[in-house]
Amino acid sequence: MTGEQDRRDEALVSQYEAYPYPERDPRDETKRLLIGSPSHLREIDYWVFGAKRSRSLPLRVLIAGCGTGDAAIMLGTHMARAGREGEIVALDRSEKALSIARARAGMRGLENIRFVQGSLTNIEADPGLFDYIDCCGVLHHLPDPDAALAGLERILAPGGGMGLMVYAPYGRTGVYMLQDALARLAPMSESPRDRLDVARRVMRHLPATAWLRANGNFGDHLSGGDAGLYDLLLNPRDRAYDVPALFGLLDRAGLETTCLMEPARYDPALLLPDPRLRTRIEELDYRSRAALAEELAGNMATHVVYVVRRGEAPERADPMAADAVPVMREIPGSELVKQMTPDNRLRFAFGTLEVLLPLPGQTRGLLPLIDGVRTVRELGEAMESRSVAAKRFPALWQEIFATLEGVNRVLLASPA
Repeated sequence: MTGEQDRRDEALVSQYEAYPYPERDPRDETKRLLIGSPSHLREIDYWVFGAKRSRSLPLRVLIAGCGTGDAAIMLGTHMARAGREGEIVALDRSEKALSIARARAGMRGLENIRFVQGSLTNIEADPGLFDYIDCCGVLHHLPDPDAALAGLERILAPGGGMGLMVYAPYGRTGVYMLQDALARLAPMSESPRDRLDVARRVMRHLPATAWLRANGNFGDHLSGGDAGLYDLLLNPRDRAYDVPALFGLLDRAGLETTCLMEPARYDPALLLPDPRLRTRIEELDYRSRAALAEELAGNMATHVVYVVRRGEAPERADPMAADAVPVMREIPGSELVKQMTPDNRLRFAFGTLEVLLPLPGQTRGLLPLIDGVRTVRELGEAMESRSVAAKRFPALWQEIFATLEGVNRVLLASPA
């Protein structure tokens, strides 16, 4: 590590001890569970294991850079509620952040998380293998993301997968300009407290023309407290990956995607309804289409992706199989129906971009029936009692599932 890298690394250590990120109060665990991607248990079951890995198998998890614990607490709670066996190893080099994560786990009575202080760039010699690894919001702060990701790949169990999140450039327009300005006014050689004071003063007087003021794709500087403002604008090492750069990072680590989250967000055809343009889109390969969607939308501030080793992508369970069990990822079907317009389109927000997804009218009757227990066969029988002919149901279900899988709202449950 060079002298410059050493200084940046020391500044990172100081930052997260002074302002553990994200800013969390353990007492809030009595009020709510923070939900997100990656590392939602139903997403892991579906997007990593193809809804084919038995729920009875223990799940060994590494949270590589757990911070104040959002992913560890969410996944630990999901596993505990579902009675899923396994262990979550929550790794972070900030003792202050770990103390907050431990307190949050204590408030929930979670006993399936083991907290370990250490760096993912220097993981213990033989930590064992992990079925699932979460590395969310970490790689883009490291001196050598390629080496770190390669290190995680080496401790991934056969057939396992990872959930990653990295920053994306276009949706963070304005951030890097302010980072440069603050690097001049508040160099990283100063204490975190002094640097934060300068950042607050700059934000109070930020010109109306500053691009950050026009960017509504994130809110750390507005509602993330001191830790959020510091991490957004004062972090000493911060890089962003557009879609081609993200795929390059994965390629070099010998990984391939099973899902860019949400899949439909990376479909440019949703943004360009013109038939001639859609014809051109169809001629592009998957990566080019995803890159085009990012370039057109302009509001992607992060990329969330599930990955496995190259050549190990699971054959996903068949949603048309009679014994397949659909499951709502989080929002109950009856609530999702309320988000549909009178002309049977689902309002869906990709961040600050809202799209309208057309669905069959029968979706209103079907979604409340999806309870994680009924099979596709049983759903068809229930819909037949509501005047949907048996021979018509397969095409209807295929359209509904394809649309709602694309926005990560309906998935398939793993076998017991």
